[in-house]
Amino acid sequence: MKTLLEPLILYFVLFFPPVLSFGDPVPDAVFSPVGEFNRIFFYNVPSLALVWYLVFMAKPVKQLAERHFRIKDLFAFIISLPALILISLSISLASNLMNMPARALPVPAHRAGWILLCVSCLSTGYLEESYFRFYLLNKLEEAGSALSIRVLGSTLLFAVCHIYEGPLGLLNSIMAALILSSVYTRYRSLHGIALAHGAYNFIAYVLSG
Repeated sequence: MKTLLEPLILYFVLFFPPVLSFGDPVPDAVFSPVGEFNRIFFYNVPSLALVWYLVFMAKPVKQLAERHFRIKDLFAFIISLPALILISLSISLASNLMNMPARALPVPAHRAGWILLCVSCLSTGYLEESYFRFYLLNKLEEAGSALSIRVLGSTLLFAVCHIYEGPLGLLNSIMAALILSSVYTRYRSLHGIALAHGAYNFIAYVLSG
């Protein structure tokens, strides 16, 4: 239980607040360069630094070996990105058939905004994969949890912090988390799934624009 206390506290500090916005009306959003800059440098970067600090403090050999790019990362990326896109397209098609249009994403109006958005998507991908897969799955493994419990726990926590996106976003998060957890478990690749996650987020904005 002591092994799980740290990841649970970290989850509530870094990822639980978005749930509080569930049920609030979502206005037609406009891309804000200032808001995106603040998100990157005052949330994503400090949060990512905290997760990695805790990883380095623990220093399990099998985790530290994953800091470097390996050929496995390329395999993980090639598998993950098309899978994430396919899931999203399937849910989008189903939502259109059920007359439940997805929430439009705010897109930049200028090239500088797109560059900022790209950095934001990449840093978000690394933050979420560093915690939910790289950190949490290994913590659950250290606690002696079975593989199915590790994947289920990571998936549920990931889905909860995306619940504010509504039913379709929740479904997309669950399916994406299952894919990413499975790929990470198979290849032990942080960089592959993080880059796939960031690329998928950026593609979603491009298609929304």
